[in-house]
Amino acid sequence: MSVDDSRAEQRRRQTEMANELIASGALDDVFARIDAGEPVGGQDGLLNSLLKATLERGLNAELTEHLGYEAGDPDAASFPNSRNGYAAKTVATEIGDVALSVPRDRDGSFTPMLVRKGQRRLDGLDAMIVSLYAGGMTIRDIQHHLASTIGTDLSHETISKVTEEVADEVAKWQTRDLEALYPVIYLDAIIVKIRDGGHVRNKAAHIAVGVDMEGVKHVLGIWIQQTEGAKFWAAVCAELRNRGVADVLIVCCDGLTGFAEAVEATWPEATVQTCVVHLIRASMRFVGYGDRKAVAGLLRPIYQASTEQAAADALEAFADSDLGRKYPSAVKTFRDAWERFIPFLAFPPELRRVIYTTNSIESLNYQLRKVTKNRGHFPNDQAAMKLLWMAICNIEDKRARDRAKERGLPAAKRRASGRLVEGAVTTNWKRALEQLSLAYPDRINHHL
Repeated sequence: MSVDDSRAEQRRRQTEMANELIASGALDDVFARIDAGEPVGGQDGLLNSLLKATLERGLNAELTEHLGYEAGDPDAASFPNSRNGYAAKTVATEIGDVALSVPRDRDGSFTPMLVRKGQRRLDGLDAMIVSLYAGGMTIRDIQHHLASTIGTDLSHETISKVTEEVADEVAKWQTRDLEALYPVIYLDAIIVKIRDGGHVRNKAAHIAVGVDMEGVKHVLGIWIQQTEGAKFWAAVCAELRNRGVADVLIVCCDGLTGFAEAVEATWPEATVQTCVVHLIRASMRFVGYGDRKAVAGLLRPIYQASTEQAAADALEAFADSDLGRKYPSAVKTFRDAWERFIPFLAFPPELRRVIYTTNSIESLNYQLRKVTKNRGHFPNDQAAMKLLWMAICNIEDKRARDRAKERGLPAAKRRASGRLVEGAVTTNWKRALEQLSLAYPDRINHHL
């Protein structure tokens, strides 16, 4: 059973237990206290007292099992160890601080598992902190949020330590084995501000997204470097190859000089497709605001052409127009990128929509920028990597759950279907894969 299936089963059992409790009437007194106006949340709320009673009951049950006899047992004196009162302890939880009376034994051998020795926070609070951090909140923001909402005061160092615990998971994820074939890989980068040698510098966070044979998008890795360059991308491709990616059919990237050569050095048979969205942006860079709409209309027949020849004719028509002569740089941009622009024109519409643009990764980058903008800058590369990884986990897991919801799966199954650092299935993927299998029969069939 997978981790996701195990969690789904656990949630199912919890739901059944809750329904059984409600049906049995065991919670009638609780509901009556709520109806009477007793506060639910807060330090003195009903949830706090219920959690306190539940934890203390569980701790006492653990001590009973450890000692071998029930409290008040007349034969207690015959056992080698015995109860020895209680110790006061306060733990931070998702609903606020809970004051506990932890039972003790005479010889000090009791080690509770429900609330461990030295544990000052329940695991659910740690998960909340990580989630808030991944959502873009700073440590100071999280401090204020916990204090104002659930009345729990945690130090800056404590919250920082909680978020640092994901560092090992990031390292494992970044070096995990990958699949042998990704039909499509998107490569792009976003700029983040990182302190380096006493100065805050702009650095490029390189991101690779691969679409597997089932059409599921996976973030393959994150690499942080001073600038986005073809040489570094060559190293990224080599690392992906070393992690198991033996073949890629199509690599979609921007028009960076030397990018195609960097990709082909690792995967010689890969088709390198320049992102049309990047190309349009580059061609419009020096177009006046008043002419942008008209120029965009003249460019549309080029990238929507049915054939390469039709696209070439549309480009010449644009070059001979008044706007083409007014903005020769726009024409030159398309001509310079022509060999890397035209590959997608050989495919039918279903496949064009998958490969002609890096929109899939652009959407991811847009959401990552929303998360990183709250930071101002990061103290080091590791801090930036950690936040980007956690943000990607949140973003892509939500995409997978949303996709499951669209397919009409029940809530528990939707939660189980959200896979770590993966996205939803690419739209119309089956049709696109069919066209890829016709274009690359030997390479596709080898991995089926």
